[in-house]
Amino acid sequence: MDVYADLKQGERGAWLSIIAYVFCSLLKIGVALYTGSEALMADGLNNSTDVVASIAVLIGLRISRKPPDQDHPYGHFRAETIAALIASFIMLFVAIEVLTSAIPSLFNPSPTAPGMLAGYTALFTSLIMFGVYRYNYQLAKRTNSQGLLAAAADNRADALVSIGTFVGVAGAQFQLLWLDPLAALIVGLIILKTAWGIFRDTTHRLTDGFDQSKLTILRETIARIPGVTEIGDIKARYHGNSVLVDVVIHVNPGLSVAESHHISDLIEDQMSKEHNIHSVHVHIEPEREQIKKGGKKNEVR
Repeated sequence: MDVYADLKQGERGAWLSIIAYVFCSLLKIGVALYTGSEALMADGLNNSTDVVASIAVLIGLRISRKPPDQDHPYGHFRAETIAALIASFIMLFVAIEVLTSAIPSLFNPSPTAPGMLAGYTALFTSLIMFGVYRYNYQLAKRTNSQGLLAAAADNRADALVSIGTFVGVAGAQFQLLWLDPLAALIVGLIILKTAWGIFRDTTHRLTDGFDQSKLTILRETIARIPGVTEIGDIKARYHGNSVLVDVVIHVNPGLSVAESHHISDLIEDQMSKEHNIHSVHVHIEPEREQIKKGGKKNEVR
């Protein structure tokens, strides 16, 4: 299945994030200890926990690639979404740690400004993380990977955090000493916002939530299929990076079993072509108006 190939590609993005975060965290924490920058230290600690979050995403992608078995007849695809949820909890923990450290420092800033090396380090690593974000975002969209999309959101947040760190350190050089802890505070708030966004999306998917506007688009696609006279009901839910669709359609009651089956095939083919959805369960019922009127048989093209 193509979905397994997509998961395999997603692992490359997770590995890229892990390598980038290990490098950036070691660099930032080392420079922060040398220059005394609280903002850069918060940024570096954030990256160190991002390593754990990226490993969780990688493990989730690996588990998702396991084929269906007796206990998991639908496969293990939701492991990827669970990994994204774990990543949000890790980010939440880091955000709380950063905020509880930054708030007291904001009211009692260090009497000396951190070295500008801290600012240049933050700017350099922001460029690295923005490049990682662009790669992972494009890969996540191409593979429809929820876990990798969460990792990309984290990459983008980290790039913005490092820019804020640079601004804070640069401002401190002009005796605006409160800017460095303020930058750390903003870092914590950005991490908190990103964690909440990932948590909200993953819990929505794990509880079988689905965007109604997308469901309307799927309904319109099926309604255009020749032979479908009415859509009785349609449901959809996420299963990892896949979408499962259940639809009840009404057709002319005079159609043969083979003709009705042909309509189902047309629906499955169109959903695959237009929406990259490969799992569609079609339930066929006779058209109610035709039963009442005894109408003529519709032609299926």
